[in-house]
Amino acid sequence: MTPFLRKLLGMNWVLVLVMYGLLIFGVFMIESAARHLSVSHDILTKYGSPGGYYASMQKWWILAGSVVYFGAALIDYKWIRWLGIPFYLVSITLMLMAMQQDDNVHRLVIGGFSFQPAQLGISSGIVLIAWLVQDLPKLHRWFAAPFVRIGLIGVLAAVPFFIVMKMGDMGSALVWIPVSIVALLIGGAPFRYMSFMALIGVGLLPLLYFVALPLVSERGPERIDVWLRMLNEEEVDLLGPAYAPHNVSMAVGKAGWKGVGWNSTAPTSLHEKGFIPRDTAHNDYIFAVIAEELGFRGSLLLITAFALLLIQGLFIAFYSRDVAGRLLASLVVALFFAHVFESIGMCVLLMPITGIPLPLVSYSGTFAVICMFLLGLVQSVWIHRHERVATAE
Repeated sequence: MTPFLRKLLGMNWVLVLVMYGLLIFGVFMIESAARHLSVSHDILTKYGSPGGYYASMQKWWILAGSVVYFGAALIDYKWIRWLGIPFYLVSITLMLMAMQQDDNVHRLVIGGFSFQPAQLGISSGIVLIAWLVQDLPKLHRWFAAPFVRIGLIGVLAAVPFFIVMKMGDMGSALVWIPVSIVALLIGGAPFRYMSFMALIGVGLLPLLYFVALPLVSERGPERIDVWLRMLNEEEVDLLGPAYAPHNVSMAVGKAGWKGVGWNSTAPTSLHEKGFIPRDTAHNDYIFAVIAEELGFRGSLLLITAFALLLIQGLFIAFYSRDVAGRLLASLVVALFFAHVFESIGMCVLLMPITGIPLPLVSYSGTFAVICMFLLGLVQSVWIHRHERVATAE
């Protein structure tokens, strides 16, 4: 048996099947969620509906992501880690360029290719943290000191965090918090250090909320204030800032067991009436569309699939051959958990509105490819788990 075939057959096929199951489910739901968007007459003639066009575009992104996924999975991650520093520096540069764009979502257009560099920052940060935490102590034992590791992870996470916050993308910035916490835990930060930082963080919360947050995000304080008011059942402006959280949560809450049906035009559908913001129904608010159309059973199936995906990631982390592999798998799990929790949580008022896509399911273009790349790295950790640590230079 050739090494390539051995690697291919040795994949964690549960991870592969769950990932593609979520991707296919996402295409299915994007077609319904995007059916009200405006498209040109030529596109409408070719695809039959706006939803059909966006579903078709997502298929192309999945195809590109599949090439990236299997490439990352079959290449030993000890080689991919060398991309950490250039990948990180390029990501920071692209994010700084995006800040200069007159665009609400801070997209960059390079060579006719449009993408959001904020997602590149966290993926490059994961690769770089996994590499440096393992290999820097080999250069000098001073790098193994807890305060050095904490400082390293803090700096690598803080730079893209504040850039993304300044861009106004609070959702993409907040995912750095659980990723950083997991990096500290897996990286060996002592519990007493973690406890001290947690106490300091709690003490600084009022200062961060009332002073720092308004400086880096214009809409962040308003969204959090509306969310807290709605949780306390206080009066809010349902035609203003509370419009989206109210109607999205209503769509989820009234769905029942079966929902109104896929692509439904029923008069009881809030998505059909346009109460779920149509411009973002196929990405940020896709869970609200899923819950309303497929009901509790569809939502439960989706959450179960994500739980299985995350459990497989933790399983792979447990069997990794080295610290870098354990960090890669654990940080990817933390990233996916943060995205899933925020994306679903804001639709059921567990979280304020943050505008963050649901991994593998939302129409998100480059983010779908990035998610598949990260899962490919997790798969690589599994495939190469039996190789000796001494070979990982």
